[in-house]
Amino acid sequence: MRQTIILAVKNLFNKPLNLLLSLILFALGVGLISFLLLFNSQLKEKFEANLAGIDLVIGAKGSPLQLILCNMYHIDNPTGNINIKDAKPFLNPRHPLIKLAVPLSLGDNYRSFRIVGTNHDILKLYNASLDQGKLWADELEVTLGASVAEKSGLKVGDLFVSSHGFDEDPDLAHDHAKFKVVGTLKPSGTVVDQLILTRTSSIWTMHAHEAADTAEAGHVHETAMDTTHAHDNSNLDLLAHPDEQITSILVLYKSSSNYQALNMPRAINENTAMQAASPAYEINKLYSMIGTGTETIRYIALLIAFVSMISIFISLYRSMKERKYELALLRVMGSGRGNLFGLILVEGVFIALLGWLLGTVLSHVGMAVLGHYMSADFRYNFSATTLLTDEWWLLVISLLLGGVAAIIPAWSAARTDINKTLGEK
Repeated sequence: MRQTIILAVKNLFNKPLNLLLSLILFALGVGLISFLLLFNSQLKEKFEANLAGIDLVIGAKGSPLQLILCNMYHIDNPTGNINIKDAKPFLNPRHPLIKLAVPLSLGDNYRSFRIVGTNHDILKLYNASLDQGKLWADELEVTLGASVAEKSGLKVGDLFVSSHGFDEDPDLAHDHAKFKVVGTLKPSGTVVDQLILTRTSSIWTMHAHEAADTAEAGHVHETAMDTTHAHDNSNLDLLAHPDEQITSILVLYKSSSNYQALNMPRAINENTAMQAASPAYEINKLYSMIGTGTETIRYIALLIAFVSMISIFISLYRSMKERKYELALLRVMGSGRGNLFGLILVEGVFIALLGWLLGTVLSHVGMAVLGHYMSADFRYNFSATTLLTDEWWLLVISLLLGGVAAIIPAWSAARTDINKTLGEK
């Protein structure tokens, strides 16, 4: 068997151009399928980890998918803000249907990491816990997510200036006040790792100062709003400021099977100035949209794999025809039909193995490149080193394809007529 493998390898590398063509085609098919497996697996993992059991997101009217992507995954812009007086019923801790309501206020960033005004209940949603220092309490105090602390270089006790919006821009920096880091969180594997958490009043203060500057520049003489919001680290404190605004509310029901809870989104959408969106429903719609594209790419990859199988078949069949005198000599020297059959079969399987290896390397390199750009744009980490169980199944299928492509040439080689072949020579 060892001699058969060595001879098969030598035969393949004797025709490097034929081998390269077959390898490229096979690697492209395998690589595309492997890349789709990696991308879909990690994308689904990120989305499911950040669902966090949230039943409903309440925010300004607009695209419901945008509302979900912005306030749960933090990869889009807000649909707008909502008034606390409008959201008052859903922030009430005595609401009969709501177990937990977590307010979010967005609008600022530090080095593209989003600063989120909220309360400590957000940690319950994502099972996040303190690592160093303490949780935010006073105005302009922040607690950093694990990835923010790692990538920004900030540590407990540091001061920093935020920028308006979600992209770092020195021209939009809030130079009038600085945030102070008072703690960091342990890695949770959720979106909290990418956030800078502070009190809601911190966001109000920053934007109130900005509004005051704008009014002064436009010679509009109005009384600036009071930005000294003490002890607003709970929903009850938010309710004390009905004229203020927040971006959204993340809602957990007491019972998701309750009939009234199931009708809450429709009631909000029809009877208020706000909108309510179901994360599970919107993410399934997103999967469906992404699935259309990935299915198309998958079919293209399968077509390439089929063409590569034909290429392997043609290459081996032509090689067998060119080497029929050599095969006849092997028969004369004592090799049986089974040995010749095995020789060509090993060549086909070996091409498939090399194609799988090359395709898998290409897919993981592609994942590393994509992950780099997605991490820069969305702050999500994608791993290029993960080897999925499905990729091992892809190896098995690849070897089977190589074997199937080699069966006919192998069968022809095994039936080589010694006398006729040597007589022609």
